Amino acid sequence: MGGSSRAKRRPWYADGLRFECSRCGDCCRGEPGFVWVTRTERQAVAAYLNMEQKEFDGAYVRTVAFGKSLKELPDGDCIFWDSEQGCRIYPVRPRQCRTFPFWQTYLASPRDWARAAERCTGVNKGRLYTFEEIEAQRKDAGGL
Repeated sequence: MGGSSRAKRRPWYADGLRFECSRCGDCCRGEPGFVWVTRTERQAVAAYLNMEQKEFDGAYVRTVAFGKSLKELPDGDCIFWDSEQGCRIYPVRPRQCRTFPFWQTYLASPRDWARAAERCTGVNKGRLYTFEEIEAQRKDAGGL
């Protein structure tokens, strides 16, 4: 069969996936981790909070082996999570937060997507994201 090219396999989510953020905060609370932030994202959040960049970085950012991450509270909650208000920086939240749950780690298989649904009440609910929208989010999320 010389010259035949292998047909491109359709991703399992080619027909789209449902997601709607319920603003429950389950992805923001409870377990320690990293919320990676770029310089541009830090500048946007600092401006949103009417702070100087240096002041913002000192108060809310930590330097770790692979870059800059938002600080956490002692219980593992994001420093910007508020039980009354929710995310205090939602309009300018970092890319990592904006692209959840459309991360490669959750899009790898239906089983991985089910894991996302276990930690997030908005997975499999709400509006249907098209394959193209999902791919744009996945690419924007980078290696997550």
